Amino acid sequence: MTNNSTSLSQHLPQLKIPATYMRGGTSKGVFFNLEDLPEAAQVAGPARDALLLRVIGSPDPYGKQTDGMGGATSSTSKTVIVSVSDEPDHDVDYLFGQVSIDKPFVDWSGNCGNLSAAVGSFAINSGLVNVTRIPENGIAIIRIWQANIGKTIIAHVPMTNGLVQETGDFELDGVTFPAAEVVVEFMHPADGGGAMFPTGNLIDDLVVPESVVAGGQLKATMINAGIPTIFINAEDVGYTGSELQDVINNDVEALAIFEVIRAYGAVKMGLITDISEAVQRQHTPKVAFVAKSADYISSSDKAITAHEIDLSVRALSMGKLHHAMMGTAAVAIGAAAAIPGTLVSLAAGGCGRKTVTFGHPSGTLRVGAQANQVNGEWTVIKASMSRSARILMEGRVRIPAE
Repeated sequence: MTNNSTSLSQHLPQLKIPATYMRGGTSKGVFFNLEDLPEAAQVAGPARDALLLRVIGSPDPYGKQTDGMGGATSSTSKTVIVSVSDEPDHDVDYLFGQVSIDKPFVDWSGNCGNLSAAVGSFAINSGLVNVTRIPENGIAIIRIWQANIGKTIIAHVPMTNGLVQETGDFELDGVTFPAAEVVVEFMHPADGGGAMFPTGNLIDDLVVPESVVAGGQLKATMINAGIPTIFINAEDVGYTGSELQDVINNDVEALAIFEVIRAYGAVKMGLITDISEAVQRQHTPKVAFVAKSADYISSSDKAITAHEIDLSVRALSMGKLHHAMMGTAAVAIGAAAAIPGTLVSLAAGGCGRKTVTFGHPSGTLRVGAQANQVNGEWTVIKASMSRSARILMEGRVRIPAE
């Protein structure tokens, strides 16, 4: 007979790690101050990844993340590490980890635009921002170094009586309740150090297997802004651009086709050297399909009319259609819409736009971008959008010490 007391004594007590559970835009994640992590997890590597996987509850073959903080979707399987920045003219460093739900890895290859809206608030509440930069009332301008891609994000955080203002009447489609508006600016958002259009073309003929599309090629705009994104026309893959989540996510064959497109596009963009590598790089690139504006009913039964949007966009994240729009993909949409000749611009009417309002499964979103062409190459100086953020819970997250 097993001696239960002896067996149990072999297991260590749980670790208790200070953490904050936050919503930013249409995403949720567990936020950490770097200095609060166990020493082994304060540096990049297997120890950090293992800790974050256990916090979120991954890998989970059931796909539910029941034994962790994750919400079983790409929008809620996220972690953030924030620290005081050593970068000149920046307040904090922001590192984002997209945690796989069913596989044992954390993807560090890109940013989360939605959670970017919560970083400034977290940094202020955690005492990571110099008090001289925080007004008693008004807007705190928090300069964030996005460490995954080496870019600057400016968060405009509202302050009331020395505290972050979280409540308000700003409404964001995809989020049920109103909150305070946080304007987020993504400076020079071309991801990493590469060109905004890695192939040098505004539209490419992307070669894919004929099992994906008849003729074996698709028109694609592959842009490196906010996050590497592959845009295709909805009609080229048999859709209208007005689809809601279940139409795509309940179709295993459709999801497999989009993953093949994503893998071939990743090779074309120079992000991987072989399509087999895409499985270990799920967070980037994204794949999205666009269409001209049309009437449709959103997932909350809200009627969206063609005249209130410039185009429709549907995007996939971590292998599933997103319920709204990833913030970084919204930056890519804004950047591509600002440049005449991209598929996004063509779907929006054909001319470059400083702002564009697009329809997504949960409703609409407006994003702006400033684009310039110098010596034949396009660059985006800044992209901006309004989001909101709120602390959901703060205290200590517990994980088994093993």
